[in-house]
Amino acid sequence: MAGIKEIRTRITSVQNTQKITSAMKMVSAAKLRKAQTAVLQMRPYSEKLKEIIENITSASDDITSTVFSEQKHSGKTLLIPISSNGGLCGGFNSNISKQSIYFINTSLYDEFSRGNIEIFSIGKKVRDLLKTKGYAPNRDETDIYSHLSYSSASEIADEIMFEFLKGNYNKVFLVYNKFKNAATQEVTVEQFLPVASQKQDKAVKQNNYIFEPSESTIISELIPKTLKLQFYNALLESVASEHGARMTAMHAATDNASVLLKDLKIEYNKARQASITNEILEIVSGANALRG
Repeated sequence: MAGIKEIRTRITSVQNTQKITSAMKMVSAAKLRKAQTAVLQMRPYSEKLKEIIENITSASDDITSTVFSEQKHSGKTLLIPISSNGGLCGGFNSNISKQSIYFINTSLYDEFSRGNIEIFSIGKKVRDLLKTKGYAPNRDETDIYSHLSYSSASEIADEIMFEFLKGNYNKVFLVYNKFKNAATQEVTVEQFLPVASQKQDKAVKQNNYIFEPSESTIISELIPKTLKLQFYNALLESVASEHGARMTAMHAATDNASVLLKDLKIEYNKARQASITNEILEIVSGANALRG
């Protein structure tokens, strides 16, 4: 059994740790509220924009595919895993790393075996995790979270879209945590480029629109904006998921600290009781020795 002093030191240490985890939980809860609001406000806009594109592409059979939907046969496949810069958020970052490696070794195995894969990591944690697994990213971005906005996300999206148009990339995929609720994040692999066809079945057409300007002109304007919005939305989903995962992890750590404190206090009381019993025995033995 550990000594009284040692147990008392451990109790103090656990209490201090519990204060830190409790504070981090509260901070994450406040940040989560803000991030969740941003995600929920973005989703209706994103869904409506997709609906507009679907209506346009299904309204006419004469619309040709845009430059962003062309299937390219040259260039590399770009994978963009999105994580956080900080830790202490459970499996949030490791899940992105595991899913990225799994996706490379399954769906992208042919390209990977030919050395035709590039990785552009966003966030320090996934960059470091992939390096340790032998999948070092070709590029990384870690500063975007300090000034995350639609403008900063658009700059990165513009760069990726430009490289795609040049033929340097034939496919681009995003890997990120999609926010469900504070306790649940869904690891999502999403094709960013080329843009998947949005054409609907003729049998489900409900509206007959008159477009001004032409459908092709509207499509050529909307597709780049949709891509920028898709990239920005993935970042917002990841940020909200990060705060939810950290809040959940710190809540669990705080509860675990409470359980550990309870066990340590029981152990401390046992050690203290044993010490008192030994002292009493020594006193009684000494008294008996004096009488005898």
